[in-house]
Amino acid sequence: MATFFTKETTAFLKELTENNNRDWFNLNKERFKHYAEQPFHLFIDKLIEKIKEKDPRITISAKEAVFRIYKDIRFSKDKTPYKEFLSALISRGGRKDHSTPGLYIELRKDGIHVYSGLYEPDPKQLYKIREYIATHLKEFEKAIADKKFVKRFGKILGEKNKVLPAEFKTAGQQQELMFNKSFYYVTILDKSWVTSDKLLKEVVQCYSDAGIMTAFFEKALKK
Repeated sequence: MATFFTKETTAFLKELTENNNRDWFNLNKERFKHYAEQPFHLFIDKLIEKIKEKDPRITISAKEAVFRIYKDIRFSKDKTPYKEFLSALISRGGRKDHSTPGLYIELRKDGIHVYSGLYEPDPKQLYKIREYIATHLKEFEKAIADKKFVKRFGKILGEKNKVLPAEFKTAGQQQELMFNKSFYYVTILDKSWVTSDKLLKEVVQCYSDAGIMTAFFEKALKK
């Protein structure tokens, strides 16, 4: 299989973390385009093609999935102008879709972080998820104990509420993840994977390994 990135890719990202300013970036913009932006778009397009084989509902392009490297610093204390990674969200609606579980990817100087699940669902979605977990506890516990899921992602992460609505207190005593405000999970592929010709296959496998949880949350949100 083809490789998408070179050592120049991670070298650029490393230097960007050390020189996160407009003057440096403008001087190195061609490096950014050639070694980072263009190959990342190509990689995401190929990844979408492979994921579409498993889920035909995924019909977006890389253009709809990839986030800009430029930061919105209007309301941030951190005024550095650029993200120090490349990122994309592969789901039915692309980077603007926060309503369905997908695959979120960050290409960093030290490797590739692959996330899935649901991050900060809105109050209506959170209620649906909790309601579905409460009424399908055995199915949920089977999903979080799935061997492929555990080997790849370990466990579900996310900030928690201290108190649950009264109708979920009993389920909360049985399953602590009922308290979660987010339900996401992550696996980190180290730097050696960035230039590997097996990278595409490995990230597709990450998508497959998250499948049991993806299916559970999709059913919860359809309720």
